[in-house]
Amino acid sequence: MKSPTQTAFAAVFQNEVLLNTKRLAPYAMALLFGGNALLWWGWGPATGRGWATNADFFIAGVLPVYSFMTLPLFTAVIMGDPVIRDFRTGIDPLIFSKPVSRAEYLLGKFFGNFFVLVCCQASFVLTLFVLQAFRKPGMVVLEPRAFPYLKHFLVFVVLSHLVLAAIYFTAGTLTRNAKIVYGLGVSFYPLYITYQTVILKSLPPRWQSILDPLLMNWKKLDHALSGESVNQLVIVYDLDLIVNRALMILFAAVCLAILYVRFTISERSRNTEKFSVLSLSTATERLYYDPETFEAARSDLFERTDFEVGVRPDSVPLPAVARANEGFEANLRKLVAVTVLELRLLRTEKSLIVIIPLTVVLSFLSLPFSARVSDLSYSASFASATANGLLLFLLGVIVFYTGEAMHRDREVRVESVLWSVPAPNNILLLSKFLSTLVLALFLLVLVGLTAMLTQLLRGHAPVEISTYLITYSVILVPSLTFMAASSIALNVLLRDKYLAYAVSIGTGSGLFYLYSQGYNHWLYNPVLYGLWTEGDLAGTGSGFSRLLSLRLYCVALTLVFIFIAHHRFERR
Repeated sequence: MKSPTQTAFAAVFQNEVLLNTKRLAPYAMALLFGGNALLWWGWGPATGRGWATNADFFIAGVLPVYSFMTLPLFTAVIMGDPVIRDFRTGIDPLIFSKPVSRAEYLLGKFFGNFFVLVCCQASFVLTLFVLQAFRKPGMVVLEPRAFPYLKHFLVFVVLSHLVLAAIYFTAGTLTRNAKIVYGLGVSFYPLYITYQTVILKSLPPRWQSILDPLLMNWKKLDHALSGESVNQLVIVYDLDLIVNRALMILFAAVCLAILYVRFTISERSRNTEKFSVLSLSTATERLYYDPETFEAARSDLFERTDFEVGVRPDSVPLPAVARANEGFEANLRKLVAVTVLELRLLRTEKSLIVIIPLTVVLSFLSLPFSARVSDLSYSASFASATANGLLLFLLGVIVFYTGEAMHRDREVRVESVLWSVPAPNNILLLSKFLSTLVLALFLLVLVGLTAMLTQLLRGHAPVEISTYLITYSVILVPSLTFMAASSIALNVLLRDKYLAYAVSIGTGSGLFYLYSQGYNHWLYNPVLYGLWTEGDLAGTGSGFSRLLSLRLYCVALTLVFIFIAHHRFERR
């Protein structure tokens, strides 16, 4: 009889853990979580309210907030594409030629990556545990303890993210598209907030606790208690919490069961597309390429024109490299052509089937439900609501789509071909920058149309289109451009997609936390979160002039990041 460590499940599990130990992203995540714990220890609410930093109440109270604020996107990064990687790298036939069942393969993949995720998350409580040995002036610290950290971490963090991990893993494995998972991760915050404010608030307090996946409403975590009461309080799990955790485990099991039933070991069929004609010179030629190497369609970087792209699975002939065109006009034509091809690749993305309707839904949910009118107009209220409510979602879409675009050439193994073409680096970089920005602007148009239609249906006429245009063009467009440029630069500098995701999410989470605490100076707040009002956009007064100057600062940062990306971009 085989020991548990000699089973196929154990082999898959160990392999996933080993692969993650060789990636930089988990280490970056652990470092970010440890830094987060340092902030909660030294600059959190404990010192100001007289709470002991190692009290049972403080540990149990800080973990749901930590789980909500920093973890959902990181869970998507770790759990989104473990299975996708096998199919993308082409090792799936080798894996399934071995005596491994679907259950062993899927469970090994899931629990191997979830174990790595839990290890990263545990750096938060480990840091708090170590910090028991230190204290700042005015800080209350009880006798050292260990068990509350472990107990509350398992209950408030691990079980909560077991559900999210199962959802992300199921979505990524069945769709074979990591961007769908990232879209779900970005949309978690507006969906969860809407779920809390619209659905849970209408239920009795007990059901609010039972149906809250992150236990933010659990009645035992009453933050209005005095410091002396908090330090003596021992958190005891009641029946509501036990039922809640059991439901979360059951929901995760249902997700994995659905995955087991629906999973197939063969790659999903894909519909190839015949690209339209592009004009770059005088020659006409037809290029055939394998579906997996669709990036060969970028042959417009060569000096040729009016070719059509088709598919012939048995050959991948590439055209000979012609002399590089020189001059601004020739490079501009190349940039336009490559950007168009990037947009066509985006258009074929299955993730847009989820992202586009999700954008519409989130735009609707961000609007005020009551018939509130600002001092200006209904249009000002609706435009401002969507600008504030959809900012984080749109920024997240840019981060993930930019990362996928920057590393797609390497993943489909055509990077060396593209880097050998006689074209400047700015074409390779700006085409990805512009295509991602165009996608974000397209989603922004959907946001505006949804808001205007909702305003009409609610009878809040007239719809002032100019108000929407001013709000979005002054507030959102520069912010989206800045995020696209900074994401390009970050991916060029770090050269690792998942590390770039981890740094982007960690930096963004930290900044938005500071903004919510009132630390939102314009020097480190280029997206102007909380730095503008509806009245600032009403005219050409001092508030509007100040906004324009701050937008110039944002544009300057955008140009700096583009310059850094171009300067540090290296073609091997």
